[in-house]
Amino acid sequence: MILVLNTGSSSVKWAVIGPDGQESISGSITGIGGDGVDRCGDTRASVQVTTHAEAVARVLARLVQRGINLSALSGVAHRIVHGGTQFVGPALLDAGARDELERLKSLAPLHLPPALAAIDAIRNLSPDLRQAASFDTAFHACQSEVATTYALPRDLRAEGLRQFGFHGLSYAGLCDRLGADLPRRLIAFHIGAGVSICAILDGKSVATTMGYSPLSGPPMATRSGDLDPLAVLDIARRHGIDGASRLLSQQSGLLGLSGISGDWLRLRASDDPAARFAIDVLTDRLARAAASLIPTLGGVDAVAFTGGIGQNDAALRDAVMARLAWVGALPVHVVPAEEERRIALECLPLLERA
Repeated sequence: MILVLNTGSSSVKWAVIGPDGQESISGSITGIGGDGVDRCGDTRASVQVTTHAEAVARVLARLVQRGINLSALSGVAHRIVHGGTQFVGPALLDAGARDELERLKSLAPLHLPPALAAIDAIRNLSPDLRQAASFDTAFHACQSEVATTYALPRDLRAEGLRQFGFHGLSYAGLCDRLGADLPRRLIAFHIGAGVSICAILDGKSVATTMGYSPLSGPPMATRSGDLDPLAVLDIARRHGIDGASRLLSQQSGLLGLSGISGDWLRLRASDDPAARFAIDVLTDRLARAAASLIPTLGGVDAVAFTGGIGQNDAALRDAVMARLAWVGALPVHVVPAEEERRIALECLPLLERA
């Protein structure tokens, strides 16, 4: 068995995956740093958890309460949002890898520090547990230099300013799930709190909407998505660099468009015209972005939707496909997001060899 930790900026999602790749138990701790919720299976409890290390300690205690001996685990597998150019596949988290991730923190300042805190917490609380990681950027590492290069001066490009792409574990899991039915030329949507679209050719990423950070692409729950660079500079002049970062990542997107919420279900249930407007803007941007990826495939054979919203909101899928009707009638696959299973399958061979 493997414990999979998916650490976010204010949450820790976890699952225990068995040797058959099936989930045996899962849960999450959300609202870290404030009024939180500890979920395990069907049970929920309000909690006050101040740090990610404390959340990880609660997860380990929960496993022991459920009769899972930590020494019976093959190890812990982490989801890491950003692997830079150094990590293009799953990796053991030895001291060298951990130090390398420390140097990458500036690439994902909202996500890498909490992930590092979780890695350190496991090392402190249960040092005998081996640790490995899968990286959201790795699935896109096969993209061509043409696809990943920004039109910037050579010295800036040499410093690492380039397109990376994210949600790779979701897309890799989607390809696994489709198996023999995987279309040769596929446009895949991951629509949840984060939103991206990927052009997949013969099971490999050739282009995607997220770039240097998970902020780019269509609008998301609270992230702005693509903006004119001069608009970003203007916001930074008005609010400062840190203020602009908070505004674009935490106060924009569906929340900024509606002025109500970034929560999709709340917007769907609202009669406020502003909620309808936010949904319409996202629908429009999804279709536009998807259309722009089709030339990278030389055409398209099918479309797939995954992510919490992508797989559960049929009305959104229908609205997006209606805007793409000019392409022709396309098969539409709806695939559950199975990031934890994909992480376990990637990391298990490494942990067993270790």
